[in-house]
Amino acid sequence: MAHELPPLPYDYSALEPHIDEKTMHLHHDMHHGAYVKNLNAALEKYSNLQSKNAEELLRDLNAIPEDIRTTVRNNGGGHVNHTMFWKIMKPKGGGDPSGPIADVIKKTFGTFKDFQGKFNDAGAKQFGSGWVWLAGKPNGDVQIITTPNQDNPLSQGLYPIFGNDVWEHAYYLKYNNRRPEYLAAWWNVVNWSEINKRYEAFKSANEPAMAHR
Repeated sequence: MAHELPPLPYDYSALEPHIDEKTMHLHHDMHHGAYVKNLNAALEKYSNLQSKNAEELLRDLNAIPEDIRTTVRNNGGGHVNHTMFWKIMKPKGGGDPSGPIADVIKKTFGTFKDFQGKFNDAGAKQFGSGWVWLAGKPNGDVQIITTPNQDNPLSQGLYPIFGNDVWEHAYYLKYNNRRPEYLAAWWNVVNWSEINKRYEAFKSANEPAMAHR
């Protein structure tokens, strides 16, 4: 099965004024679209890999033939990262988290404001293109990490609970070089309900390890 570009779950203008309509068209249609196209092209001559989903490919990059490994890493990562990204945002989102994700943030980082500050600081300091993540470890703990380019935490044995895109194409049309301003505004469109679903999926996948802590 060829990998496909998922439609946005809302209108291109739905995240205004925090993320502008033109950026959403370019980011989704052009950038994410190119990652999907390039990933499919790389896998054309390897029929044994075409049945795997993109997450499976990223979990074991060493198993990918060397001639396409970098292409799969970059474009498979771009596909997985953005598929998550569209879902963890919504119109009129934001506010303080609730539910299990709020509990683990409080337990790990203190207040939500403290967590936001650390997350935004990590995103601002990521040199060049990349992502800032709240990632889950196999033992159930969570941590803030950054990855360069389109690398995904799955390739490090971690679970991407949620992340923010700090590539310039994610914000430059509206915020120019003011990445910290974009990072701060992004919290206004966060979809905590979807993030709670991802956190629950992470916990379910790691229950055996967490039970033996």
